[in-house]
This record gives sequence, structure tokens and C-alpha cells, in this order.
Amino acid sequence: MTQSLERATFAGGCFWCMVSPFDEQPGIKKVLSGYTGGATEHPTYEEVHSGETGHYEAVQITFDPTVISYESLLSRFWQQIDPTDEGGQFSDRGLPYRTAIFYHTEEQRKAAEASKAEIEASGRFHQPIATRVLPASPFYPAEEKHQGYYKKNPFHYNLYKESSGRAKFIRENWKKQKSREQLKEELTPLQYAVTKENATEPAFENEYWDCEEEGIYVDIISGEPLFSSTDKYDAGCGWPSFTKPLNRMELEERFDTSHGLRRIEVRTKTSDSHLGHVFDDGPGPDRARYCINSASLRFVPKDKLEEEGYGEFKSLFQRSI
Repeated sequence: MTQSLERATFAGGCFWCMVSPFDEQPGIKKVLSGYTGGATEHPTYEEVHSGETGHYEAVQITFDPTVISYESLLSRFWQQIDPTDEGGQFSDRGLPYRTAIFYHTEEQRKAAEASKAEIEASGRFHQPIATRVLPASPFYPAEEKHQGYYKKNPFHYNLYKESSGRAKFIRENWKKQKSREQLKEELTPLQYAVTKENATEPAFENEYWDCEEEGIYVDIISGEPLFSSTDKYDAGCGWPSFTKPLNRMELEERFDTSHGLRRIEVRTKTSDSHLGHVFDDGPGPDRARYCINSASLRFVPKDKLEEEGYGEFKSLFQRSI
């Protein structure tokens, strides 16, 4: 490892679910699944899950601190787990599934303790925080079949993450409450300005206004599915336009008199993000035209729906898959 790179090691229950939140992010060079915190050298999966070696399932992240900070990694870590669970995570019980932050330097220890104290003081949870902050110990990479599991077996990975209770817990306890500081780190300046400051991106100079690919559009912050390409059309306005949302319950409409105009603003309930406006000059039966900023959206192509956990929407494109 070059001098400019650092390591972060987190135990968050099943390591299958702890790779994708970090993998392929700017500044992340490598994410390994493995075992740490125990006494046996080079343990196997079977030995670790006998409960006798003392190891945690964990991920070790190699990152460039000039691109992504250790504090940002800590924020991502907390938002993947139930930090109050002493006996495991979700449906996975036992010693290997406990949560912990393993620090490699004194600076990491201080940052980890501070982030834990912040979680405890936030009042977000009614139970004590059980996640431990421990010195890093030898890390042993897991068997190859466990590395990058979410890519190798996307259907089973998504099924497991949902059925274990982890995905539901994250949606209900974390996705709605990202701090503005964290969002500023995760989003581009334009994405932040649009979603949190009600800015408007330039017409005809945005990512999706003329996108004709099939798929769905999700909230750039929460990942909640919002619109489908099957309801998208060219309204000639220079922004993505849709005749209806995928789930009207996910949207909130507010009267907007900014800029001397009288309009209906559209926001998301989950992330409280500004999307755009809805007008009554659309081609559908209810005349709705959802005029949406590309910067508020992320596009998921139809052939990636299963892999990214949106398999329920594949039926929208059945005839062309």
C-alpha cells in the first residue's frame, strides 16, 4: 500500500452487505471481505462460524484520504447497521455478526469515538449503542466466493438483504436523515443546490432531458423509485417530463410562489428533496406534466434493475427485455 493510502476496517454483520456501500465510490481503491478480531490465524468461514475463534465478519477498505475522508466512511458505516444490537445483525445472530469499528491509528480512534458519541447523543435510538471501537488486529481475507458477493450473485444478494430485515431497517432509520454536511460530500454542487436549495438546472443542458433509454429514475439521495421511462415524453421544455410517478405516495406537492410565479412544487417525502414542478398541460388523461430536474434523479437501466434491488419494476419492460 502506498504511503498516501489508508485502511479502514468495519464489522457490520454479514460482510456480503458491507461491500457495496463503499465499493466503486470516489477515493475507494479496494474493499475486501474477511475476518478479524479473533485468535486463530487464517480462519476459514466454518471455523469463524463455529463461534470459537472470536472473529468478526468485517470489511477492510483501502482508500485515498485526499479524496474521501475517514469521517465520511464512518458515516457510511453507521448507515448500514443497527448499532443497538449486541447479539448480531438482523436475522444473523452470534459472535461473528457483532458490530465494531477497528481503528488503525490514534486519529481513527478519536474519529470513531466522536462519531459514536454523536450517534448516542442524537436521540435517534432508544437503546444504548452496542458497536465497539477496538484496535485493529490481523485481518484475514475471506474465501474468494465471498468477495464482491453483491456483484457475483445480485439476485440472491438483494433477496437476502431484504429478507434479513437490513434493507427495511436502513430505509426506516437512516435514509431519511442524512445530514446536510454529508450530502454536500456525496452530491455534486448542482445536485445539492437543486435538491436542498430549490435551484433549477439549465434547460436542454442536463443529463436526462433527452434520454430515451428504458429504465427507471430514482431519488438521487434515498434511492426511492420515482419515475419510469415508460411515462417519459418530450415536452419541449428542456427537462425530463413524465405523465405520472411510479408511486404518488412518495411525492409531496406544495404551493410555490417563488420568482413571482404560481406553481405546484414536487418534493420527495423520504429525502425531502426538491424535484421540480407539476403542471396541468400534459398529454395524459389527468393532464399532469411532471417537469423534473435531472440533478434530482439517478437513472437505473432496465438490465440493471435486478442487480440494484429494483427487480419489481422489470415487468414494466417485459416486452422488450
